[in-house]
Amino acid sequence: MCNHETSMENNGNASDQMAPQSRETEQQVVDLNSWLPVTASRKAKWWYSAFHNVTAMVGAGVLGLPFALSQLGWIPGIVAILGSWLITFYTLWQLVELHEAVPGKRFDRYPELGEHAFGPKLGYWIVMPQQTCVQVASTIVYSVTGGKSLKKFFDLLIPSVADVRLTYFILFFSFLQVFISQTPNFNSLKGISLLAAVMSFCYSMVAFIASTIRGSHHHPATYGVRSHTTAGQIFDVLNGIGTIAFAYAGHSVVLEIQATIPSTQKNTSKKPMWKGCVVAYIIVALCYLAVSVSGFWAFGNVVEDDILISLEQPRWLIAIANFMVFLHVIGSYQVFAMPVFDMLESCLVQKLHFTPGRALRLAGRSTYVAITGFIALCIPFFGGLLGFFGGLVFASTSYFTPCIIWLVLKKPNRWSFHWIASWISIIIGVLIAVLAPIGGIRQIIISAKTYKFFS
Repeated sequence: MCNHETSMENNGNASDQMAPQSRETEQQVVDLNSWLPVTASRKAKWWYSAFHNVTAMVGAGVLGLPFALSQLGWIPGIVAILGSWLITFYTLWQLVELHEAVPGKRFDRYPELGEHAFGPKLGYWIVMPQQTCVQVASTIVYSVTGGKSLKKFFDLLIPSVADVRLTYFILFFSFLQVFISQTPNFNSLKGISLLAAVMSFCYSMVAFIASTIRGSHHHPATYGVRSHTTAGQIFDVLNGIGTIAFAYAGHSVVLEIQATIPSTQKNTSKKPMWKGCVVAYIIVALCYLAVSVSGFWAFGNVVEDDILISLEQPRWLIAIANFMVFLHVIGSYQVFAMPVFDMLESCLVQKLHFTPGRALRLAGRSTYVAITGFIALCIPFFGGLLGFFGGLVFASTSYFTPCIIWLVLKKPNRWSFHWIASWISIIIGVLIAVLAPIGGIRQIIISAKTYKFFS
């Protein structure tokens, strides 16, 4: 990875005393920003923020929430979902405010904010690896989800193709992403992202309605936790918490989404961005609670790690819901991949001196899609991946890194609301980051015992 040259947009006038070399460097950065996918277009509206955030948030994670409840139990599970919603809603507000923490500058990318808070070298290497892990992990999980959902769609409607390997469906999803990844910039994704956001809401409601109907006719044997041993229950709790953390992964692309919104000294990007975030989080709360509660109520502790896998009737409706998931993760993949493309292309141009253009994008982005697709083929363990990645890096970027940056830059008074809220979020987030991956690894090991590569 390379250290992205700071691309903070200066909306004010440059100093007349600026050194010629500094002027030249700034001009190079401005020219590069006009080509890089995150900053090439700044014409987004507030509702773009809404559906980009819904696309980033209500993804594969929502389908695993009933499974998380089966690992945690009713009360702890709902408390964890609501608590995570409150904490991440607060940290989302912090990031939106910090985007233009310095008048006349914009922190268009998460690492740039880290550089401003902790210094050019340390800040970059604190934030960049975490953000990259979140985005790469998301694209891997979405490759698995896309393949599984498409396979379930065909299995339900055309049972004769049930023997077709999951491998081929994941390959098809990755092949499709090679073409869509040539979308030039983040703002150009608005149509795909809007479709994805609508699909996420629709399949969440289908899962809610189908689970409610199923639960009203077939009550499960028990609502207790899945495991019957103390050790198993502990590991399940850790994996369940990680799964919930994965469901709040959108923070890793918040600054990049805000970078697409125009900003002036009189009308900054904060108001339209936050308006969209509020709308998105209301939708998130509705979808998460509806799916998690109805799914666990319908199936109890035997619910699958993907609620749509548990649901079978009516076949045509569940088939359509799985196809909606497939369409959704096509957009989600791109929303999380775009900042990675931005970093890769910046690196290739600045450090390796490639010429910006279509050839560079075709080679770089296609290679990235191929790598994530291959990893998805090797470890398609949906539940374990959610718990492992959710705890390992998602907790950091969504739960406590924004709070640490806030404390460093804003320096709130001790025992003030923001001081207390930030420290509570930091403590909870660190505990999740340390403990949750343990449960995810165990879940992957259990799944791997019965798995054959490229099956």
